Amino acid sequence: MFEAIRNNKRIAQVILGILIVPFAAFGLDSYFGDRLGNREVATVGGSSIYRGEFERALEEQRESLREQLGAEAAAEVIKSGKLQQEVLNQLILERALALYAKDMRLSVSSVQLQQALSMYEAFHENGQFSLERYKTLLQRQGMTPVAFEAKVAQNLLVDQLKISITGSSLIARDTVRRLLIAEGEERMVREMRFPVQPHLSSIKINDEAIKKFYDDNMKHFELPGRVKAEYLVFSEEALQGKLKIDEEKIKKAYQDLPEDRRVRHILIELASDADEAAVGAARSQAEEIVATLREKPDDFPAIAREKSQDPGSSGEGGDLGNIAHDGTMEQPFEEAVFALEKGDISDPVRTSYGFHILQVTDSQKRSFGEMRDEIEARLRKDAIGKEFNKDAEEFSDMVFSRSQKDLEPVAKAFGLEIQKTDWINEGADTLGEFHNKELVSSLFEDEVLKDKKNTEAIVVGFNTLVSARVFEHEAARRKPLEEVRGQIEAQLRRKEAMRLAREEGTAALEALDRGETVSNAWSAPRSFQRSKPDLPPLVAREVFAELMRLPDRVALELPDDAYVIYQIDEVKYPSIDNDDPRIAERAQAYGFLLGMNDFNSFALSLRDRYKIVTKPLADRAAE
Repeated sequence: MFEAIRNNKRIAQVILGILIVPFAAFGLDSYFGDRLGNREVATVGGSSIYRGEFERALEEQRESLREQLGAEAAAEVIKSGKLQQEVLNQLILERALALYAKDMRLSVSSVQLQQALSMYEAFHENGQFSLERYKTLLQRQGMTPVAFEAKVAQNLLVDQLKISITGSSLIARDTVRRLLIAEGEERMVREMRFPVQPHLSSIKINDEAIKKFYDDNMKHFELPGRVKAEYLVFSEEALQGKLKIDEEKIKKAYQDLPEDRRVRHILIELASDADEAAVGAARSQAEEIVATLREKPDDFPAIAREKSQDPGSSGEGGDLGNIAHDGTMEQPFEEAVFALEKGDISDPVRTSYGFHILQVTDSQKRSFGEMRDEIEARLRKDAIGKEFNKDAEEFSDMVFSRSQKDLEPVAKAFGLEIQKTDWINEGADTLGEFHNKELVSSLFEDEVLKDKKNTEAIVVGFNTLVSARVFEHEAARRKPLEEVRGQIEAQLRRKEAMRLAREEGTAALEALDRGETVSNAWSAPRSFQRSKPDLPPLVAREVFAELMRLPDRVALELPDDAYVIYQIDEVKYPSIDNDDPRIAERAQAYGFLLGMNDFNSFALSLRDRYKIVTKPLADRAAE
């Protein structure tokens, strides 16, 4: 069960035939922790979501959007600031689901994980899983197989939860059959129209009516206050261009890296919650193996094949490949590895997997050329994070206190571009590319509007601040009567024309109900199906309402068009046998929809089960 230990930062000797721990300890913090600072963006039930995990998920979503929408359209979505919050919300939900799966003791088998990994086409070459491609792609993303496989296992557990919940939503076959019959219902319909248009030219609207309508509906003619603003966006992206990583610093970081150790081990499995008797028995077995190996250390591969309970490495003499001293492994294991000299046999080392006997077989370090870009990327990420935290506070202070009525000094200080908006109405929620009601509302505060001060720096997305300043303002006003006279006159004329059309139609409908004939002609009958009515929603709702008799009639006003009488002459129902294949298909679809609704409700309920804390940017800046 300790196959995951074979996967270290350098992704050595990864194979698919592995057995993952039943995700027992759910050590997600150790999997996903940002080793360069461990800055949290949220906690769920005490389990931390770190900045590194968030950034990986965010970049994945950005790439997905670029593939789906194209670079330009994706850029607009990304700039809106909503993507960051949506990604964080999704991570929070996934973590809550994972914690619940742990509480319910759900597990992921080796077969499940193997099948899931083999389905990633990105890792395929010539239609087959490629170890080298797997190693290369994960390394490029700065992700260890431990973290990747833990994430895959987490997704599988979430899928198990979905299946267990959605699979419980069943619909009776007879119910589905009745639904299919209802969907296939057809109604033969004729219509008789009384159009508005013929009445319009003869209608005269006097000044008194126009003035009364204006006085009675003043709110409809009010224009909100509006402003034009200039603004600055301060984000991590703004720091990318000006931040340089000194080559000597990169070399120094490389020199400070310890050599990787090539390690082999023998595992004696032990549950993390095993009782004292089981612990004692496993320890005794491990100590016996240690004693044997210290007498005959060269027999390690043979004894590993015979005794080790790690199916992934035992067949290879216990070889785990190269292990980096970077916190990827469980602390007792890693500390023991780097305390050993080459060839030494360790005492039994206890981890959540059981007891390990370790031997270091070699020490080596990748060349500077191989690691340079990786080291620079890590240093840059850490530097940007620290620089942003420091500069965000400076930016906020400068726009609000030291340069209260001018964004130009702030722009020069931080190398930012001042951007400008078109007119923004009071009550709107968009400024430039940002959808943020708080930001727009701040433009209409007295100090900003009247005194021309900058707004405070407002968080509009993850690690993104905006400060704005009004440079043009128009107060709220009401359109004068003369400006809207024509609009009012046309509206009143249409209203009166509809009244006249309705009177004609109502008289005709009453005559039809008395069994009399009318001069207006019916249209040719048309067939409409309930599931695809090909009618305006309002009309479809009335035409397919419950029938009192046949023929049946309904009458409706179609705004600015006509008063229309619809007559339903005939109703046809499809014949659906009990063994119709559509019943099973539709039952599955309906069950899935109901199940997903149940699952979504369940997922949201986890917010009450596990305390969720998101860290405001101000808190992160203080770290």
